[in-house]
Amino acid sequence: QVQVVESGGGLVQAGGSLRLSCAASGRTFNDMGWFRQAPGKEREFVAFISRGGGTTDYANSVQGRFTISRDNAKNTVYLQMSSLKPEDTADYYCAVKVYGGNNDNKYAYRYWGQGTQVTVSS
Repeated sequence: QVQVVESGGGLVQAGGSLRLSCAASGRTFNDMGWFRQAPGKEREFVAFISRGGGTTDYANSVQGRFTISRDNAKNTVYLQMSSLKPEDTADYYCAVKVYGGNNDNKYAYRYWGQGTQVTVSS
């Protein structure tokens, strides 16, 4: 049984920072990704990290502002978000990549958490 639980969301002013955490149990030593979904919009890719942490990938919209990392000893993936903008407001989801395909393809991910809400005020 694979479980993924996100935490760390909240309300922050534009320009501020937040760190999201994703605790995974079960099939933990996998490539992982963060996605987000704003109201009325499709779920979109944010960041990817390989199983060993040596490879990362980011959406253009967050490149240079967000950093993904992982601590395999704690079965946890992090998303450090800085210089936040109102357009970053969304529910953020962590997921386990179990299928082949591009890292930004949400259909390559199978196990999803319930999400954590991030609201950035202007």
